[in-house]
Amino acid sequence: MQSRLHAHIGTIRQLEILLAVHDKGGINEAAKALFLTQPTVSIQMKKLAEAVGEPIYRFTNRKLVFTETGLEMVKTAVEVLDSFARLDMSLGKMRQGQSGTLRIAVVTTSKYFIPHLLGPFCEQFPEIDIQLNVGNREQTIERLKQGIDDFYVFSHPPIDSDSDSIELLQNPLVAIAHQAHPLAQQKQVSLKQLCQAPFLIREKGSGTRHAIEAFFKEHELNPNVKMTIESNEAIKHCVMAKLGISILSAHTLTYGGQNDLIRLPIKELPINAKWFFVWSKSKRQTVIAQQFLEHIQSNGRQLLEQELQRNGIES
Repeated sequence: MQSRLHAHIGTIRQLEILLAVHDKGGINEAAKALFLTQPTVSIQMKKLAEAVGEPIYRFTNRKLVFTETGLEMVKTAVEVLDSFARLDMSLGKMRQGQSGTLRIAVVTTSKYFIPHLLGPFCEQFPEIDIQLNVGNREQTIERLKQGIDDFYVFSHPPIDSDSDSIELLQNPLVAIAHQAHPLAQQKQVSLKQLCQAPFLIREKGSGTRHAIEAFFKEHELNPNVKMTIESNEAIKHCVMAKLGISILSAHTLTYGGQNDLIRLPIKELPINAKWFFVWSKSKRQTVIAQQFLEHIQSNGRQLLEQELQRNGIES
């Protein structure tokens, strides 16, 4: 059965009085230290004794001596008040943006570069915890609708959501093939040749697929889709297994490792998609979230672009 003792011990102030009586060795001394009257301290100590059903202290040779019950209450009072002290410190740090949790949900492809955006921020605020959720576009949109996270990263933000966004950086989509693929031997590959080869594509709802379908629709062409795959990594491995060619974000290749893959030289590519940083208008931003947004707008985006350029991705 759950203890209800806490319901009978009325206030934290009573625990503070208990500790003062214990530390000062008497009722009068505690009253002076707390700027209370002696009767007030006596009444509160009596209420505590009634709450536990046993004496908290006795007088021996006119000296106040705590009973075993009283000493156990003192021990617990120290733990409770220490917890509140830690809470006060934590809340103070949170108000100053020095601690707390930053929640970010990103679509799968952006997982390759988002750590490079978080790194410098975490160095500046080492006590901040990060919760990073990685999912496909539909899953991330659902989290945005529910207001679960502080920020979201999309290549194609939903246009009907109650949200604000800023452009983060370029997301070039490039055609890839195994280095032994016949098209890889050509100096120039046409879109018609690309569409004739077995093509591997992301699942419906993926931002990458959304961009690819819009690209082919614009050029009035249809790729020869052989497989639909729900993972960039799985597509890369299928291309390495010579099951077909694909179009993926350049970030996927650079940060995920290229292995035996090459970019096909196609004049109409890359598809010039972009990454967007999104947040809900209706969700009140925490101090941490505000600081992270400032970090992105001030120097975070520039640092990320420099990192991408060092890894061979034009931003």
